[in-house]
Amino acid sequence: MQMLMFLLSFYFSLATAFYFHVGEREEKCIIEDIPSDTLITGSFKIQQWDMVRHDFLESAPGLGLFVTVTTYSEEVLLSKLYGPQGTFHFTSHSPGEHIICLESNSTRLVSFGGSKLRIHLDIHIGEHDLHAAIAQAKDKVNEVSFKLEHLIEQIEQIVKEQNYQRDREENFRMTSEDTNSNVLWWAFTQTLIFISVGIFQMKYLRDFFIAKKLV
Repeated sequence: MQMLMFLLSFYFSLATAFYFHVGEREEKCIIEDIPSDTLITGSFKIQQWDMVRHDFLESAPGLGLFVTVTTYSEEVLLSKLYGPQGTFHFTSHSPGEHIICLESNSTRLVSFGGSKLRIHLDIHIGEHDLHAAIAQAKDKVNEVSFKLEHLIEQIEQIVKEQNYQRDREENFRMTSEDTNSNVLWWAFTQTLIFISVGIFQMKYLRDFFIAKKLV
């Protein structure tokens, strides 16, 4: 039972749902740290501000969202125009941070200060649509089977995430050790330089005093 609760809590940590406000044609980007070979599913909905009612309403016809997903190596994983509500998918090819940018394709030629949008975004990392699969199930056995398959996928995603974090920790440890080693060698080099300069100065002063017959 405790293991099941842990898996459920981790499952909810893989899902990120929030909303934010943007102006028309304003681009907003978020960064997701994703393991390699991981399916990412994002669902969104745009609401438009009504200055008469002073509330957010459903999007006007023709308003859509342009979604771009890139890596820090500038690899483009997704670049597509969607409607006011939709779902996008992409699969990471390498571990690391991925940049997800959203921009509305307003039909207005000029954007006014009061024209603002609310974008609802729900991002799921490493999972498939369980509810759609259950809706197609014909009996309880199939429903339980789909749930078990989904749970297995979540366990595999947990293992993949743990391996990714372990690799990051190992890389960070190696970087720290290299930095400490470089600092130690630099301190040792500085000490040698100071000693060499001191010996040179003492020899120079000694030769100077001897040449002037001061000693």
